[in-house]
Amino acid sequence: MSSSGISVASPQDEPPDADSQHAFRLYVTSASPISSRAVVNIRQFLDTHLSGRHALTVLNIADHIASAQADQVVASPTLIRIAPLPQRRFIGDMSDPVKLAQSLGLRLERRP
Repeated sequence: MSSSGISVASPQDEPPDADSQHAFRLYVTSASPISSRAVVNIRQFLDTHLSGRHALTVLNIADHIASAQADQVVASPTLIRIAPLPQRRFIGDMSDPVKLAQSLGLRLERRP
């Protein structure tokens, strides 16, 4: 965990399980409050709407410059849906679940 409280990993740290249907990569800037909110918001969103069916890797751009360049990250925070294809992106603090779901091509599961 970095000094800002954002847990970061390398792309190899959290491969999707065989049962995982969705894989996401979140690029953040460790010193940014918006990035901190994005981490909390996306974890809550995925746990609520894709519980047990996702893998999330959080990467600090400063520590993973080559990965960020390869994924063509131009802003932080950026969420990339790696699987299923096609890749989808969302930039921002992930605070609006409806916009997030639409951008990622997901249907929100309604909870009773």
